[in-house]
Amino acid sequence: MAKRSILHMLDPMPNNSPFDINMALDAGFDVLIPYNNVKLDSVYGLTQDATFSRSPSGVKRTGIFIGGRDLGLAMDMLNTSKQAMVSPFEISVFADPSGAFTTAAALVTCAEKELKAKHRKELKDCSVVIFGGTGPVGVATGIIASLAGADVTLTDHLSVDTALDVSKAYNRRFNCTLKGALANSEADKARLVATADIIFCTAKAGIQVLSANVLKEATQLKVAGDVNAVPPFGIEGVKNNDCGAPLIHATNAQGAVGIGALAIGNVKFQLQHELLEAMLGPEQPLFIDFRFAFNKAREMQFGPSEN
Repeated sequence: MAKRSILHMLDPMPNNSPFDINMALDAGFDVLIPYNNVKLDSVYGLTQDATFSRSPSGVKRTGIFIGGRDLGLAMDMLNTSKQAMVSPFEISVFADPSGAFTTAAALVTCAEKELKAKHRKELKDCSVVIFGGTGPVGVATGIIASLAGADVTLTDHLSVDTALDVSKAYNRRFNCTLKGALANSEADKARLVATADIIFCTAKAGIQVLSANVLKEATQLKVAGDVNAVPPFGIEGVKNNDCGAPLIHATNAQGAVGIGALAIGNVKFQLQHELLEAMLGPEQPLFIDFRFAFNKAREMQFGPSEN
């Protein structure tokens, strides 16, 4: 009798994400076991319990999904889980706190696609500003873009110290080159967009971050991506389904285009589905983080040669 597939869903928060539970079930896992309020020091033992209780064939049908909201903690949990494994009792582990890794991978890849198609430029040639940059999606987006060679600035709307501290912490951790800046006023925002090639808006839903007046200052803007699907949208003039549509309020930029939340979300949905599906019975265990997700998103958009 074939072993049933089991996904152990570890989350340091009080509740596991219904989004991730739905995604895992739809990807084909037979059994989902949510764990909440999971501490880092519990991950080692939980991993060994999940692996040593199954035969090698069962181990291939067993996985761990790590949620939460803290990117650093999620990576620590993934690494601890990996360290707990002993061959041949090795299982796949997928970290995606707040969906940040898959959302960020989709966002950057969508922008990269438009950048190449409309402007014939690479990420490494671009200056990127991320509004709402100190939240999970903003930080993950910044790390991915920075490691791809872009000059990235994370903004915080309340404190420049927060933006600087977050940037320094993740620069140390992942050897990237994030910068921090304050985006509290229209003047702050106008100054930041004036030299940006790419703008990402990863702020809270239902808040307009960039107005038409600010966008007029974006003289070298090429691509703007907004993950906010709740009106008012984060970037004025970018609609949910836009996928390379002209950015109507960036009147002083040549050929600037926008990407909306549903266009990005469609790529994120497909990406997360494929990554979860890939955990079902691989010959070798997969350890999926933001780098793995970005490589897979690029493969989905451009083909294997782009990785």
